Amino acid sequence: MPITPADDYLVHQAPYTLDRVFTSDRNFYDRYFFNGYSPDGAVYFGVAMGQYPNLGITDAAFSIVADGRQRVVRASRRLGPDRMATTVGPIAVEVVRPLRELRVTVAPNPYGIEADLTFTARSLPVEEPHFFRLAGSVPVMDYTRMTQHGSWSGTIRLDGRELVLDAAAWWGSRDHSWGIRPVGGRDPRGAPPLQAPQFFWNWAPLNFPDLCTLSTVSENADGTRWHESGVILTPYPGATLTEAAVESRLKFKPGTRWLESAVITLRPAAGDPLEITVEPLYAFLMKGLGYGDPKWGHGMWVGEDAVDGTEYVLSQEHPLQNLHVQQVSRVRAGHREGLGIFEILVFGPHAPSGFREALDPAP
Repeated sequence: MPITPADDYLVHQAPYTLDRVFTSDRNFYDRYFFNGYSPDGAVYFGVAMGQYPNLGITDAAFSIVADGRQRVVRASRRLGPDRMATTVGPIAVEVVRPLRELRVTVAPNPYGIEADLTFTARSLPVEEPHFFRLAGSVPVMDYTRMTQHGSWSGTIRLDGRELVLDAAAWWGSRDHSWGIRPVGGRDPRGAPPLQAPQFFWNWAPLNFPDLCTLSTVSENADGTRWHESGVILTPYPGATLTEAAVESRLKFKPGTRWLESAVITLRPAAGDPLEITVEPLYAFLMKGLGYGDPKWGHGMWVGEDAVDGTEYVLSQEHPLQNLHVQQVSRVRAGHREGLGIFEILVFGPHAPSGFREALDPAP
């Protein structure tokens, strides 16, 4: 394979050029995710960009909620040999200062969404514990994720209407994950699973004026945990990171698998626990960023240099047809008030929540 621009950096992890990865597993991926929200939570946006070296595809999406509608512009193309080329259609991500400042742009396109945004870190990056999960004896997850809280500055244009983002008031978070997890449609190879699929996942990066917190929990059907991470962070300058055990009490909205409310308790090894109440405002549909979309899912071939757009009227979207959401939430911890998201995906049985089947709703 040809030498690429990335090969000029001292970052090699295998005896190959950097357009190749350590494994031939079709499900290897490398992905950016970002989100941001206005001070009142009324406007919310998410960004995703992924590369799938063993599928030869890269894709990206920008999705924004305003006035009860979720708008989407998305793009996909052949990956090619240059892994440093992080522009897909009108959407681009640039690392300006690693772990401190990144830029997201959306060039003019037929779908009425444009952006020129800068993400500036509020907190230290958090390396979450490694994810590894088997389906029977088959590895389906083997990846690492880094999460970081930040602020946003710049502009977003919706059909010519301009939103100006002030870093003092517009907060959000980002993650960067890489490794193996299902992408590019179901792999038809191999034996069929012996057990029905089950997945219980939540992830909550939250921003307060003087604190940032992260909690994430993944559980089996009986409620035993196979992954957990909790941290309490103080922002820059003088940023600190304190690990904490996670307790969570979730109340599901009747007829759905979305949250009605939640209480998260973070317990550091030393010092007092931090109890956080979560009040969801509305749900951002993760399919707008490719998560689970039947055509525009991550790593799925949709054609050469494809660009597309769509929109969802949130009041018309059924919760049981949209299990994977980020619930934009008002959060409180003692005297503190903040904002953040509670991302949730619950499929199949989960005894602690009272779910017994694939899609039975909360009573």
